[in-house]
Amino acid sequence: MVIYDRSASTSVRVIDEFDGGVGWLAHPDEAGMRASHALLGDGGDVWLFDPLAAPGIDEEIASLGDVAGVVVCSAYHARDADRFARRFDVPVFVPQWLDRVSERIDAPLERFDGALANSGFRAREASPVPGWSEAIVYRRSDPTLYVPDLLGTAPLYLTGDERLAVYLLLRPVVPTAVFEGIAPERILLGHGTGVFTDAASALADALATARRRFPRALLQGGPQLRALLDAL
Repeated sequence: MVIYDRSASTSVRVIDEFDGGVGWLAHPDEAGMRASHALLGDGGDVWLFDPLAAPGIDEEIASLGDVAGVVVCSAYHARDADRFARRFDVPVFVPQWLDRVSERIDAPLERFDGALANSGFRAREASPVPGWSEAIVYRRSDPTLYVPDLLGTAPLYLTGDERLAVYLLLRPVVPTAVFEGIAPERILLGHGTGVFTDAASALADALATARRRFPRALLQGGPQLRALLDAL
């Protein structure tokens, strides 16, 4: 099974549907399970997080409301952000500290730090090791957490009976401080389907056991190491 399918999407799988948002997998059969999300902001507009193009998804997004912006939350998630920005005539919003993205985006960029306009979401920097840069975003009004890379539910993230797991190479140095004060009711992810049941417990368990489970995860970590090389 291919980890990341770089061809044009010919099918789509809708995931993470809830009152206020929806997610989709543009390549449902890839092992990396790159997920995209359209979320309603507190202002009533739609925000697209790390989106990938897929058949019919523009119409799905338009049915939610007017798009206010496209958000790139990982240095490795330029994806199809500029294509969506041009389609909906909006800027691409990028956290102030996020590198590597601007040269991969052919659309107007707006840098932000902390609050994401009037969406209700606030971004926190997660740069646990050199070369790794992402933003987790959280909204307290409907406790929703989005994590692009650090956490995932795609099979290549998980070991044993884990429901949610830290990326393999970050297990020994997991940046737990970035999640302080966050108690999500739902966790949306850049890789895999979201966590909607006992999300706060799933997050706490993933962070608390990441280092202890690292040896076992390393033994079966071939796919995740290949995924890292494929993303470079």
